[in-house]
Amino acid sequence: MFKHLKKRHLLQLFFFVLIGIIAVNHTLAESGGGITWLSSASLHAICPFGGVVTLYQLVTLGTFVQKIHISSVILMGLVFLLAVLFGPVFCGWVCPLGSIQEWFGKIGKKIFKKRYNQFIPKRVDRVLRWLRYVILARVLYMTAMSGYLVFAEIDPYHALYNFWSSETAILSIIVLLVVLVMSLFVERPWCKYACPYGAVLSITNKISIFKLKRTESNCINCKKCDDVCPMNIEVSGKDVITDLSCIRCMQCTSENSCPVSDTVTIEPVQFQGGRK
Repeated sequence: MFKHLKKRHLLQLFFFVLIGIIAVNHTLAESGGGITWLSSASLHAICPFGGVVTLYQLVTLGTFVQKIHISSVILMGLVFLLAVLFGPVFCGWVCPLGSIQEWFGKIGKKIFKKRYNQFIPKRVDRVLRWLRYVILARVLYMTAMSGYLVFAEIDPYHALYNFWSSETAILSIIVLLVVLVMSLFVERPWCKYACPYGAVLSITNKISIFKLKRTESNCINCKKCDDVCPMNIEVSGKDVITDLSCIRCMQCTSENSCPVSDTVTIEPVQFQGGRK
């Protein structure tokens, strides 16, 4: 019981600390210090979204967008391969920005209890879910036209690990603070409404080999899977969960929250119809 959830929490903490150490080491290396055996790569070099924004320039000119390196392209490929297999697990298991929103959300749950993550009306929520695709399109277009990493100006991930640096845009720090405050009311607001990389990975919910599946014959309609879903997906009304918002956090599964064994599971699914 809770095996997958414990693994996820440990991985979240591991990557959060690891990237933090690399970020600090990069700053120290620039001044002639740092730990020699540890990577001194910049955050841009270890961010898979950098591979996405540089694709156009790489294909058309054979060069990278400013501050982006081949490592970002490699990471982009590895993360997408993982997503094709298991869906956007990067969002739910690895991304430090997603993790810190989740940790702030725990405070919000203690304050607001059942009201937490229910403040935004469903009609408004449905519209806001499309905002991250608009942001993705805008970022890709502006980066392709300018050859400049325009997203860095608002990127809360970069601000999270570089807020002390003069290279960090004030706007990105403001965005980070807004996201963290919103996380006290709404679970993972950046992931839900604004993350362009989450928008990219979300499509793999439709095509991934392993999917979350609900066995209707086992279901007792307790809706615990709905209650624990950070992305407000109504798992209890679906046979195969292919919702674009799913981050594969596994919280809804029988191993973690569902009280009936083998009701909500992750397994290879050959979709043949039914409720999605």
